[in-house]
Amino acid sequence: MANVNVIGVLTSGGDAPGMTAAIRAVVRTAIARGLKVKGIKKGYQGLLNGEIVDMDTKSVSHILERGGTILGTARSEEFMYDEGKKKGADICRKNGIDALVVIGGDGSYKGALGLSKHGINIVGIPATIDLDIACTEYTIGFDTAVNTAMEAIDKVKDTSSSHERCSIIEVMGRHAGYIALWCGMTNGAEDILLPEKNEEFNEGKIVKSIIENRKKGKVHHIIINAEGTDSDSEELAKKIEAATKIETRSTVLGYIQRGGSPSAKDRYYASVMGAYAVDLLKAGKQNRIVCFQKGSFMDMDIDDALNMPKKDIDGYQFEIAQLLSSEPA
Repeated sequence: MANVNVIGVLTSGGDAPGMTAAIRAVVRTAIARGLKVKGIKKGYQGLLNGEIVDMDTKSVSHILERGGTILGTARSEEFMYDEGKKKGADICRKNGIDALVVIGGDGSYKGALGLSKHGINIVGIPATIDLDIACTEYTIGFDTAVNTAMEAIDKVKDTSSSHERCSIIEVMGRHAGYIALWCGMTNGAEDILLPEKNEEFNEGKIVKSIIENRKKGKVHHIIINAEGTDSDSEELAKKIEAATKIETRSTVLGYIQRGGSPSAKDRYYASVMGAYAVDLLKAGKQNRIVCFQKGSFMDMDIDDALNMPKKDIDGYQFEIAQLLSSEPA
């Protein structure tokens, strides 16, 4: 394959804290390695629109602490089709882009794979608050999102105790329950509802637990509900209040979990992964995904990464989260 002289970088899909730190690492590492960098605004849609700018070290000054992505992100219906991907590859070549670093999740990788089929070398960096990419044990944005949710739930728990309520708090995660599991453990939730455990949901058991805990003198009951479960938070709150006669409220944390200044962990991992992506391209590697496995940063083929089965929630961790929240008889 021809030497890489110009690298393009874009962020795609949902934004995640730390994406900007990854962009910074890509730009500064590339320039240090003697390469040029072009930033592509608004993800794949921006690529199709030709929204491409030259980047230098000053372009990424004083941005480590910024949430979201300085390049922006957007959905692109046109890019879902092969014709759109071919158009994107042609635009890359017209702008002298030899390889592309794509920062995002599984959907972003599928788009990148389509570009690779049309001759554009790509490297993917995992960035999603959902932690739902099978090939990596960590994704940029997860740590910040969990801490944001945890702090919000602590506050809801305070008012729930003051009013002696039951509170159902819905967290993000799409079809993955990692944010819910971590918040359930770290906030001491009495119940955790996960999409991976839908078959274990038992409304009657939850109602019984709330009533029994109230008899023991417990003044609140916290239920963490992952957005991908079969349980609607508002409807569940109404059912619990009707069955227990205990005031019950639902709170949907929503997009607050995507925003905010990235944590030290997200800044660090994003920085290493961004630099690693550039060095893969500099070394002549083709169509790779940067991963974190067993304590080390590594890479794998994009086809292999996308074909890996989704990882499941660790059964032991789920069991312990439930055990630690249980009240003694």
